[in-house]
Amino acid sequence: MKSPRAVAIAKSQESSRLRLGLITLFAIIALLAAPIAAFARAAPASFADLAERLSPAVVNISTAQKVERPSFGPRAGPDVPEGTPFEDFFKDFFDRRGGGGGGGNEPRTVQSLGSGFVIDPAGYIVTNNHVIEGADEITINFANGDALEAKLIGTDPKTDIALLKLIDEPSEPIPFVPFADSDKTRVGDWVIAIGNPFGLGGSVSAGIISARSRDINSGPYDDFLQTDAAINRGNSGGPLFNMDGEVVGVNTAIFSPTGGSVGVGFSVPANIASNIVDQLREFGETRRGWLGVRIRQVTDELAEGLELEKASGALVEDVTEGGPAEDAGVEIGDVILTFDGTEITEMRELPRAVAGTPVDETVRMVVSRKGKTQTLKVTVGRLKEAGDKDEKPKVAEKEDEVEEDKKSYVALGMKFEVLDRKARERLELDKDLKGALVADVESTGPAAKKGIQVGDVIVEVAQEAVESPEAAKEKIDAAEKDGRSSVLLLVNRGGDVRFVAVRFPKEE
Repeated sequence: MKSPRAVAIAKSQESSRLRLGLITLFAIIALLAAPIAAFARAAPASFADLAERLSPAVVNISTAQKVERPSFGPRAGPDVPEGTPFEDFFKDFFDRRGGGGGGGNEPRTVQSLGSGFVIDPAGYIVTNNHVIEGADEITINFANGDALEAKLIGTDPKTDIALLKLIDEPSEPIPFVPFADSDKTRVGDWVIAIGNPFGLGGSVSAGIISARSRDINSGPYDDFLQTDAAINRGNSGGPLFNMDGEVVGVNTAIFSPTGGSVGVGFSVPANIASNIVDQLREFGETRRGWLGVRIRQVTDELAEGLELEKASGALVEDVTEGGPAEDAGVEIGDVILTFDGTEITEMRELPRAVAGTPVDETVRMVVSRKGKTQTLKVTVGRLKEAGDKDEKPKVAEKEDEVEEDKKSYVALGMKFEVLDRKARERLELDKDLKGALVADVESTGPAAKKGIQVGDVIVEVAQEAVESPEAAKEKIDAAEKDGRSSVLLLVNRGGDVRFVAVRFPKEE
């Protein structure tokens, strides 16, 4: 039988073990709950304070544009049979509404609504180009009820960004908001949109960044942020804010089969918008960088022919004579891998990187040429926003030329012939062009499947120049004997060149 002292010691030890066990259990629960708590803290309990602070810097934009009023006729109203009572009825109806008839072609005023935001207390306002395009009058409506006239400073249709400035100085300081570094924005971050949907006035919606770098085929510099925050007609030009109250994007477009928000909205990233705004503010126009190359995406098939480890970069198909790329030593067939330290994984990334580089700045560019990399220095030029391309050189007058042998060669479902003077004149090709003329294409052959046509000229095979049909045939056969699954051809079609990877037919 244990003594009272022994029993007390035993109970004390059991109690200590129990406390230790409970402490350990609570510690484990706390560790497991930590990520959940962190996630819960990331979701704000309310957006009210943020919305109240930011709303005064967000404006509604109304525009007025005078357009010619159409005369009454088939296009001015419903299509009704001539000579019927309905014709007189609709004519009278449109006359009373000013749609035609007695009013003649008097101009009428068309109004539209959009959103914008103040970026400077001096009265500078950012919106979309499509909100103010063609406007004769622009009115800025503030949250406090003030309505002030604004003028257009500059616009950039390619990114759909416009910069406005108040004509008259405001009576009191204007609230404004800063741009964020949108490169730091991550998928899943909370955002709020403030704008003027359907002309209802200041409205707030919340969501997250759903995706980055979206290409919606609206322009050459597409790099949109996608959000599920509700964006509707009238939100155009309004800001998309992060939780620090900074503008991460300019709301521009929605995907919607219904015309309203379905949770797929797109915003121009702040880093692109702010760069454009700075140029518009300083010059009244954009001044984009220019490289002077025509490029295409590197596919898996092209990567093999270009001796690349993976399908990445921008393949140079043409180099503008006298342009920055030619001066830097860029050649047709080069694959641009990096530009000014930015890795080019997809072709569309290069135009954005070049456009955002200051004019006359010299940067390093890494290219792959015939399987080997080298670094070039290029001084970026200025892109001409408008203007036609120079005309192709006219073919010289007929020259004395000895007619060459018309022997043909067949490979990959193509028949090659000599590119002689008559063929150059018929196809309006430069007299100095050399290569193998495609005289016939088998409709079900490998070349036809890649779009090669009669009249094309093969100027390179496996990145080696060919000057005759025989040379083209020999190099194609050599690539097949080397065990390659495809061969890379450089094709000239009417003066335009492009790379085509043609697969060798499989033996059955």
